[in-house]
Amino acid sequence: MNYDGARYIRMHENDNVAIVANDGGLAAGAVFADGLALVEAVPQGHKVALRDLAEGDPVTRYNVTIGHASGAIARGAWVSEKVLRMPPARSLDDLPVGTRLVPPAAPLEGYTFEGYRNADGSVGTRNILAITTTVQCVSGVVDFAVRRIKDELLARYPNVDDVVGLEHSYGCGVAIDAPGAEVPIRTLRNISKNPNFGGAVMVVSLGCEKLPPARLFPKGSIPISGSGAASAEPSVVCLQDQQHVGFDSMIASIIDTAETHLKRLDARRRETCPASELVVGVQCGGSDAFSGVTANPAVGFATDLLVRAGATVMFS
Repeated sequence: MNYDGARYIRMHENDNVAIVANDGGLAAGAVFADGLALVEAVPQGHKVALRDLAEGDPVTRYNVTIGHASGAIARGAWVSEKVLRMPPARSLDDLPVGTRLVPPAAPLEGYTFEGYRNADGSVGTRNILAITTTVQCVSGVVDFAVRRIKDELLARYPNVDDVVGLEHSYGCGVAIDAPGAEVPIRTLRNISKNPNFGGAVMVVSLGCEKLPPARLFPKGSIPISGSGAASAEPSVVCLQDQQHVGFDSMIASIIDTAETHLKRLDARRRETCPASELVVGVQCGGSDAFSGVTANPAVGFATDLLVRAGATVMFS
């Protein structure tokens, strides 16, 4: 059967597979403009062989070997993971530092953005109240409190963008003095100091955890502006405090402390900042067959422009 408009995407002239681009894929018998006919149905976003492949032949996409044929693959056949085997792992010592060196591009001058400047010199793009947890045991309580804060308080503070709980699976029954413990502790501390969180720290503690607030935020770890002091102390709500009588009392204490932070955040205002003070994190949202030809190049182009303007971009 000949399907009008059958389309595929071939990324490089050396590729021996292409990606079916039609919504819903194509049935067996579909014929492409170059005469290639499908010998079986191929789903959208999946690979079709552009030529006959023998067992062991490399399968190439982006001009890179992505696998080897585990058996004979006919031209026009569906090239799925079931007919591929992975190439052997390369020695780390043999990997090149870079496969394509790009000369530095000319800088872009004069670009700015409207951001929130923090005491430590960082600049945020949003104005968010973050509630840090010292242990996983308080996550449910913090979740409930965050929902209440959003429902009952957030609308009163129009300059605050959001309220989030920083939850994790650390802090209870851990070897807190082990050499590697500094890694999760430092990670939690630095996440709490994200530039979008306004420079102040609010912490909810259970009271019996191995990672108490004083260890998570030692003296001097939270900069403060405008007071001449070297650092600020975090606002701490300890759920095992004797003043708390029941769940409602715990939630009320968290909400009261949060409102103090919301008032301070609401008073902040954006100011014009040079692009060189912008830090952007980029994370893959889940690759599919099209992200390499759509979102990834677009994001890459945008990050190139940001770097040329002096910004910092991190990929994860």
